[in-house]
Amino acid sequence: MFLADPPSTCLSPTVYYMICEAGFERKSSCAVSSFMCNTGEINWEFITKHIQYGKQDPTLDYINSVRSLGPLCESIHLHLKSLTVEQFENQFVVWLQWTNCPEIFLEMFDTIKNPHDAALALSLMKLTSCLERALGDVFLLIGKDCPFLLRDLLASQELVSIFGQPVMDVLKVFIGPPDSLNLRNILWHGFVSAKEIPDKYFSMLLFLTAGLGQLLNNYCLQAHSALIHRPYVSFTQLKELHIFPDLNQGLLSLAEELVTKSNIVLKTMIPFWIAAITSFQQARYADCVILLLPQLEGGLRVLFTAVNKCPSRLMTAESSSLYTTFDEILAKQLNNEEMNQLPIVLGESAMEFLWDFLNHQEGPRVRDHLSHGEINLNRFPREIANSMLSFSITLLCRFSQDDLTSIKEHESLKLLMTCANNYCTKFHPITQLKKQILNCIKSITSWPDFPMGLKEQEISGSGKDTAPCILVINDILPQLQPYLTMNVTLLGDSVNNLLTEKLLIELCSKHIHTLFSPRTILETIVVLRQITTHCHHVSHQVISVCETRYEQWINKSLRSRQRLNFLRMRRSIKFLSPVLQLILILITLELVNIHMICRKNTFEYQQYLKFLKLILQYIENLVTYTSPEKNKWDETIVLTHKSLIKIRTFLGSELTLVKLAETKNTVSPHQNSIGVT
Repeated sequence: MFLADPPSTCLSPTVYYMICEAGFERKSSCAVSSFMCNTGEINWEFITKHIQYGKQDPTLDYINSVRSLGPLCESIHLHLKSLTVEQFENQFVVWLQWTNCPEIFLEMFDTIKNPHDAALALSLMKLTSCLERALGDVFLLIGKDCPFLLRDLLASQELVSIFGQPVMDVLKVFIGPPDSLNLRNILWHGFVSAKEIPDKYFSMLLFLTAGLGQLLNNYCLQAHSALIHRPYVSFTQLKELHIFPDLNQGLLSLAEELVTKSNIVLKTMIPFWIAAITSFQQARYADCVILLLPQLEGGLRVLFTAVNKCPSRLMTAESSSLYTTFDEILAKQLNNEEMNQLPIVLGESAMEFLWDFLNHQEGPRVRDHLSHGEINLNRFPREIANSMLSFSITLLCRFSQDDLTSIKEHESLKLLMTCANNYCTKFHPITQLKKQILNCIKSITSWPDFPMGLKEQEISGSGKDTAPCILVINDILPQLQPYLTMNVTLLGDSVNNLLTEKLLIELCSKHIHTLFSPRTILETIVVLRQITTHCHHVSHQVISVCETRYEQWINKSLRSRQRLNFLRMRRSIKFLSPVLQLILILITLELVNIHMICRKNTFEYQQYLKFLKLILQYIENLVTYTSPEKNKWDETIVLTHKSLIKIRTFLGSELTLVKLAETKNTVSPHQNSIGVT
């Protein structure tokens, strides 16, 4: 299945020439005084003179620019290499403050002195991510919405107005589009090996970053403005992100052996894998993951090209076509609309892990946040590094040579494999909806029960009659009853909180296929999540208002009008709890059968969405009426009665997903403990 003759490089001929040869064709040297002034400032005018443009148009000529800049990069590299750490710090650190992480650039300087193994690649990846983040902060000095992509940021008029077009063109030569050196992308996407990265380009980018700091300082003085750094992204839910057992030294030693034997690791990339493992051992967790992510992508690309029989996609693409990155590797279809075979080979659990950690918007999106400089590298959590490295080890093991039986039988490794094989998505919108439902029902079951001596006639004599609402609820519940567990009976305003919570826990525990969910499913989930969010908001408001008003009641600090309003509230919330529970049960039954949405035609789908949005509008209005500012408790009864009648009508038309599922399976309702899925 794998390549019989692995390539010695993943750089296409054009890209290889640009990276490894073009900048070395001209042999000359530049005096330090030519690129640094006596004041210690960087001579941008001298640097920008090396940028070449087309003869007949102002388009950047990247190849000739690299040829022209090559000797200058070499001279700057030799100059920086001649400096001591103290000299570099004295001359440059003040100009690196604008990056918000000058200490990381000081660590990078050591790479110039010792560019061994994967150190140069690691420093370049950290530099490009920190630089991109800092440029985004500069953009926001005069711009509003910072571009997400580096290429759009470099092309922005906001940065041109601050740094000037020639300076931005210099940056484009090094970290611009595929026609340029494109150092950021070939590194972060795992195309370039450790020996293919010229150290002089790293020195040049380090030098240019300090030069940008000087230009920015001058701009801020003239504009009387100050650079404000955006806060870093913080990873939350670390317990959920800690998937695997903690890696111990024995497992890490096995991992080093697996790296050399795995079919998805090219020999030229072994130093990166070893450096990632070493970084983890040294508790440098950000470094570990920065090194690991491009190699994970590269390893999956080896597997992707093998199973889809497209070996050419292992290489960097030319400027006219896209590189094969995670987006293509993890997609359902290839760009020719044929089925991607990789998800089948990897299996659902592995695909869900990759989508969770890399793609889902509510997941950690580790690669995006790291590569765009959004993470504080000094506080990167061990939990994520442990999970990413553990998962990578399981892939190395799965796709390794057959003669590794003794390694694969190692108990610790078998435990990792079990965890990987049993992984279920935690950040897909469907899973997030399940969490919301369970959090919401917990909130509703905690509503206070007013343990005070209110006379029943005093309550019943205040406000609107809730009996019509209860009658409609009693009409709706029997329609849902056949899809519930046999020992759960729903009885109008006497819905048992604990039984409802138990029922929802059981329903939410059912596995729902999430990989490559169709658009219709995702759109429906969005509405269901909005409904659940607003239900939770209503519950939160009810609890807050109840606690406040009850305390005032006990202290006899309520005026006559407030006292009557409190009694109306007490009467209203007595039926709001079963109404909200009813909606949660309905939502959860629909969720369990969400794939039935694909059986609806366009008209039926639109009608179904209209029904869900009707519920959403009701809950949104309920949020308004139950707010401390409004306190429209009588109005909630009228609103609820009208909405319940509409819900009852739609349920009677048998267009819900749970009833579609029943029709498809033609199973007696009680043959399944919860409902037909």
